[in-house]
Amino acid sequence: MKIHNFKKNKSILFLLFLFNVSYGQLSGCRDSLSKNYNAKAEVNDGSCVYKSLKIKPEYSIILSDSVKGTSGLITFDNLLWTHNDDHDTTLYGLDSLGKIRKKIILSTLTNNNWEEISQDDTHLYIGDFGNNNSGNRTDLQILKIEKKSLLTENPIIERISYSYSDQRNFSAQKPNTTNFDCEAFVVSKDSIYLFTKQWKSSQTNIYVLPNLPGNHIAQFKNTLNTKGLVTGACYLEDKKIIALCGYSKTGKTFLYLLYDFKNNDFTSGNKRKINLKLPFHQVEGITTKDGSHYFITNESLIRKPILNVPQQIHYFDLSSLLNFYLNK
Repeated sequence: MKIHNFKKNKSILFLLFLFNVSYGQLSGCRDSLSKNYNAKAEVNDGSCVYKSLKIKPEYSIILSDSVKGTSGLITFDNLLWTHNDDHDTTLYGLDSLGKIRKKIILSTLTNNNWEEISQDDTHLYIGDFGNNNSGNRTDLQILKIEKKSLLTENPIIERISYSYSDQRNFSAQKPNTTNFDCEAFVVSKDSIYLFTKQWKSSQTNIYVLPNLPGNHIAQFKNTLNTKGLVTGACYLEDKKIIALCGYSKTGKTFLYLLYDFKNNDFTSGNKRKINLKLPFHQVEGITTKDGSHYFITNESLIRKPILNVPQQIHYFDLSSLLNFYLNK
């Protein structure tokens, strides 16, 4: 009996030791640019609070009329690649000043409503999932294109079809009222993460689905209160940073940064919204090479006689906001 009690007490002490090691680290805000930075914090708990900030681009350049509907943006093969959001099945390779340097026509595809482009090491992904017209599409899909075959202009293409786990009603809705529209996603290894454009709540739901061809159910993961409509995303997985772009229903444009999160729980780290000095610009695409410098495109928005905003590319330097984190 004494031996049994000794073993039991030893097990309890070991569990207490593990508990203290796991939970003994001080959690708090670890971003020195926040209002509640805690220099002693060892674990980021996602509690950082930031002052309001509005920034302007380093430069803005009008794009060719060929990309009036620019709706996604990535950095690939030393160019910035974009596409239009309907009918046109061309990928346009731009230089850093927005000049078209290369075109690849995906002649075997149909552009129902291409709203985003993303990538991983081996593939490009095009989100044919725009759903703002009536909110009842049953043919939502992501086109997966092998990079090597694309560059030889003989693309190998797979289709990833999906539906939302919590969408029950597929009756037609009034335009721009659905919560099952999407214009942004990122790819992480064996999964794809969608950031929805929720017209009613001006929030975004995050859904996850397998990065595999076939039919899938996109599972709800979390809600992010962006207080605006998310229209683009880019992801640097090795640096654990996601940048979203979008605009409010009153035409105010923004960036929304997610960084220093745990694994793929994107809302567990820092969440910072940055307003842009681009009023009434329908920003749609965003990309970066290093996490500090970003390109953003906006599509043409003509509402005469009030609005006449041409399609443009904008360059932003966020190094003063992110280098502390990126170089840590």
